Amino acid sequence: MFFGVIPVRSLILFEIQSKRIRIEAISIKNCENLLANLLQVDDIRKMSTSKTHDASKPNRRLVEECPECKSKNLVHDYDTGETICGDCGLVLYEQMLDKGPEWRAFTLQEKSSRSRVGLPASYAVHDKGLSTTISQIDRDAYGKKLPIATRLQMWRLRKWQIRSRVHSSSDRNLAQAMSELDRLSGTLHIPFQIKEKAAVLYRKALDKHLVRGRSINSITAAALYAACRGSGTPRTLREISEASLVDKKDVARCYRLLLQELNVQMPNADPLTYVSKIAGKNAISGKTQGVAIAILREARRKRVVAGKDPMGLAAAALYIACLQHNEKKTQKDIAEASGVTEVTVRNRYKALRQQLNLPVPESKSSVNTT
Repeated sequence: MFFGVIPVRSLILFEIQSKRIRIEAISIKNCENLLANLLQVDDIRKMSTSKTHDASKPNRRLVEECPECKSKNLVHDYDTGETICGDCGLVLYEQMLDKGPEWRAFTLQEKSSRSRVGLPASYAVHDKGLSTTISQIDRDAYGKKLPIATRLQMWRLRKWQIRSRVHSSSDRNLAQAMSELDRLSGTLHIPFQIKEKAAVLYRKALDKHLVRGRSINSITAAALYAACRGSGTPRTLREISEASLVDKKDVARCYRLLLQELNVQMPNADPLTYVSKIAGKNAISGKTQGVAIAILREARRKRVVAGKDPMGLAAAALYIACLQHNEKKTQKDIAEASGVTEVTVRNRYKALRQQLNLPVPESKSSVNTT
């Protein structure tokens, strides 16, 4: 370090760590004070540099392997705040920060009431759940009623907020379609994932202008049926058309349009997915359901199910299994639970019995029908 001092009321040149600082001094005393201050600043700079070098060293809390056995199988116990090696049991550190909420909940109701965050983004909402909703409760944070002027102001803000959410024709279309999709999903007990998939299909159809000139309800029902069919959810076209109050032919036509325009590949309908649904409505035992599934697998192996209605095949297989296990279920009961006619159940029953050579005891209904 070099200090060069020039006489009073002149320019003093300080050179510290290869950096030149020009300072105008007034007296020798001020020069001494200034030198002391610069020395103090230089010491502080050295201390901060040493701390920076220390901070660049690897942190013990960021280790990714056990220092004892070099294993990367580390177990983080958030209840005790410890990180333990899963192989040798060494406790690496025992003061880990909990990044979860500060409250605890033991039931779903408590969790929903104490949570302070909203729902995640969803395709089943027309604006994906990212807009603001102004509540209709005209009370403040203390539960007191708002003044009339404030209530009128909030009413106007709520009205314009609703208008801003659906300001274009496509937004209005999506709002109506997502409302109908939510109603259908609640009526048919559709899982949330299938509902999201149906919403994505409808949005793609809207982007390709497939909804123009067609009913919104029919396109929505067709998208829901395509989502159920693609995921293997046992929902028939008749059930969806009845719940949507749209003709079955219109839903089928829109369904074929979606498959053609969106290039959606659908798997073949599997009658195994309908066995539990029919059995649940008739209170058929699980053992009988297992026999019906074995019959359908044998029929698939021998290619008997090709070109047949999967619901009718599932109903006939359940009827055969009920006869083999002496469960008193008539063709009428099975037909009503499956949504097909008794003639269909009878024809599929005869085909499975003859082509699979199944030992089936004769019942009164089968004797009368044959």
